[in-house]
Amino acid sequence: MGLFKFRLPDIGEGISEAEIVAWHVQVGDRIEEDQQIADMMTDKATVEMESPVSGTVVELAGEVGDQIAIGSTLVVIETEGDAAAADEVTEQIEAETPGIEEAAASAPAPVPNAAPAEAVETPSSKPENGEGQDVDQLRPNGREKARSVTASPAVRQRAKDLGIDLAQVRHEGAHVRHADLDAFLRYGSAQGYHAPVARRIRDDEAVKVIGMRRRIAENMAASKRNIPHFTYVDEMDVTALEAMRGDLNANRGDRPKLTMLPFLIVAICRALPDFPMLNARYDDEAGVVTRSGRVHLGMATQTDAGLMVPVIRDAQDRNVWQLATEITRLAEAARMGKAKSDELSGSTITVTSLGPLGGIATTPVINRPEVAILGPNKIVERPVFVGDDIVRAKLMNFSISCDHRVVDGWDAASFVQALKKLVETPVLLFAD
Repeated sequence: MGLFKFRLPDIGEGISEAEIVAWHVQVGDRIEEDQQIADMMTDKATVEMESPVSGTVVELAGEVGDQIAIGSTLVVIETEGDAAAADEVTEQIEAETPGIEEAAASAPAPVPNAAPAEAVETPSSKPENGEGQDVDQLRPNGREKARSVTASPAVRQRAKDLGIDLAQVRHEGAHVRHADLDAFLRYGSAQGYHAPVARRIRDDEAVKVIGMRRRIAENMAASKRNIPHFTYVDEMDVTALEAMRGDLNANRGDRPKLTMLPFLIVAICRALPDFPMLNARYDDEAGVVTRSGRVHLGMATQTDAGLMVPVIRDAQDRNVWQLATEITRLAEAARMGKAKSDELSGSTITVTSLGPLGGIATTPVINRPEVAILGPNKIVERPVFVGDDIVRAKLMNFSISCDHRVVDGWDAASFVQALKKLVETPVLLFAD
């Protein structure tokens, strides 16, 4: 037998550490080569760690929420070969990962018997005859394994409150998520599920702030701490734009259905060249504002893990149909946790919208180091005066938050007025 130390590799993003957001193994587990052992989060994305060897887990480094230095030991695995063979594999991996030896020298030792991600053993994992194991559920590598369901404590508690057997919930990923429960609730009646009539009062619950939620908390705190925000809100009449959107959707053919957002992005891209101080990034340490010649538009997207901001590259070069396609693609990638690192960075200005929830007005927080964030609000129908007549109109408030160190109130108001002209006269969006 030999001990193999799997050290956290350099993920290639210039980071010094990563956060443990999930364990997929526990001490004593028998694992196979290429089996997923942990999820590690960097500043940009979540990365799945896979074991390069087969063996038995004997030590885990830390608990969920702990920060692990690059090059430090993440998992210790007892292999079936001799110690020399294990050392040879370790040396080979270290040779293929530049800088890992230096990082490992200063890294803390692993914490034995760290608490792993919890798994719920379902009744289906117990054989009816009391002997052997249920072999209906197979590992990808073909080995038989007792059926189990992995889910976060919050998901398990919600399933318990709803009287849902997690074994009956279909899910694509390694874990059952809230979205999987939502889907089950929509279609579960066909399987004989009936929601409980009354729900008990929930007990107080302490939830550790980790992973994406912790990144969001840190980024938002840094933004409010370092940036003097101001917010400007104005009202826009989108009656004509909504009518145009309806006509285009009625004749779209096989093209995607248009929401309001692609039109707003076209308007933003047309107005920004006259207000370059808004399409910029501010390096406050160097005291340098970089005004971007292109619009890389961040799109705040709500996911199960928290708020993410995928980026529409070169938005100024896309028409409404292309924008609609890209919006759908990026939002889906973000919600499924499949967005690439370069799709989550490099934005020059951000749009955040609560969609159908809308809201009368918002004061969005700037996505640092950008200097402005835009927030369309919900559309409402109200009577308005047109001369001496009263007509029905569709109105929308539009918010913009700016970094007052870089953007003056006059500039923000002037930009929104230019945007308003384009939105209220939508034919201008398609005029050269």
